[in-house]
Amino acid sequence: MKKKTVIIIHLLYWFYFINQSLYPIYIGQLDKANMIDNQYLKNLLITTFLNLITFYAIYFSFPRLLKLKNKVLAAGTGLVMLAMLTTFRVITDYLFWKYFGNLPQQELIFKWVWVWGDVRLVIITGTYAVLISFMISWFETQKLKDELINQQQAGELALLRSQVNPHFLFNTLNNIYSLVYRKSEDAPAAVMKLSSIMRYVLYDATSDKVPLEKEIEYLKSFIELQKLRIKHPDFVSLSIEGNTDNRTIAPMLLIPFVENAFKHGSKNHEPGIYIRLKTEQDWLRFEVINYIRKTTAAPVQQASGIGLANIRRRLDLLYPDKYQLIIKQDEEKYRINLEIEN
Repeated sequence: MKKKTVIIIHLLYWFYFINQSLYPIYIGQLDKANMIDNQYLKNLLITTFLNLITFYAIYFSFPRLLKLKNKVLAAGTGLVMLAMLTTFRVITDYLFWKYFGNLPQQELIFKWVWVWGDVRLVIITGTYAVLISFMISWFETQKLKDELINQQQAGELALLRSQVNPHFLFNTLNNIYSLVYRKSEDAPAAVMKLSSIMRYVLYDATSDKVPLEKEIEYLKSFIELQKLRIKHPDFVSLSIEGNTDNRTIAPMLLIPFVENAFKHGSKNHEPGIYIRLKTEQDWLRFEVINYIRKTTAAPVQQASGIGLANIRRRLDLLYPDKYQLIIKQDEEKYRINLEIEN
């Protein structure tokens, strides 16, 4: 917790304490005896001073007592501190009223009620000191936990992203190699598409968020590369709906589902893959449908080669409680529906 915040918490406590002490003045409930020679204000002054000493003696000592492994020693030290603070209050209170409070000599006779009154104030003030110490310590611990969680999540996201990129690039290079091997005229265009994709992967995809338009451009380049291997020119139906301006998304979040459709989809239909991206106010909806190749294993367990569990985990980290992923499969089609609040 920032030092400024800690100071504000302490100031608020003392404002509360002094305000409570002045309450009788606010409502006019002080009798004349208390107003003689400003006795009430003098009492407020000495009580506030003694409470300050008591509060910060306990506030700074209590955390150190908790660190003692010997609990009997810690309890004994606490009782000794209680006795010392009470003794200090009684003596200081007596001297104040004798030399500065101008009380008559007959009212300065020692009474045990003074001791019990000071014990009560030490306990009450000490309780507030312990509670505030606990509260500040809890906030600091919680902040540290949040920082550690954020660091852990950042590392996990980096690991997940590192698993996606090489797999995609490996497949793309294989595709280009097959075009070059066949001496296809499409090979130069494929190299240009790969160059565009590499630029995105190496520079843009390192950010936490990218413009949605760049992610769409990346998807289109990937689809064009994949279509070079397929005979049907209309094998992929791509639909972009809604306003994509000023929208952002985590980089390379959508590509695993599209890659999975090409990897496990049947090539005997036209179109064989339907891709639809739609933006609606605060939501982005993404749908991918492909026909299932009869000989393929269930693609639910093989999404993008990195596993569906990893895809869900990345979504959990990037969009906690702000996404919905539904996967359905029947005898002919495999369908994913992803909705993200952004």
